[in-house]
Amino acid sequence: MYAIVDIAGQQFKVEQGGEIFVHRLDGEEGTNVEFDQVLLVDNDGKISVGVPIVNGASVGAKIVAHLKGDKVLVFKKKRRKGYQKENGHRQYLSKLLIEKITV
Repeated sequence: MYAIVDIAGQQFKVEQGGEIFVHRLDGEEGTNVEFDQVLLVDNDGKISVGVPIVNGASVGAKIVAHLKGDKVLVFKKKRRKGYQKENGHRQYLSKLLIEKITV
């Protein structure tokens, strides 16, 4: 069984027992969160597609950890002009453990 769920404006394919990384969520580590923006549910080959969401479906997850992603370097240069600029960035993430998918 899997579902496609909308979390903070992004769509993720989730399965029960799986772990995903999403943008930082409010809440402490170890707390449970519920997502009701389920767009599609596949229950052993029986597919339910929402218009735009599946009624009565939800995904329960647990916040495992808050962490930072890998560093992304942004380097800008204009040749022959002596212009160089480097900027770094690390995204704040939350690691979720998917506990249950209810239809």
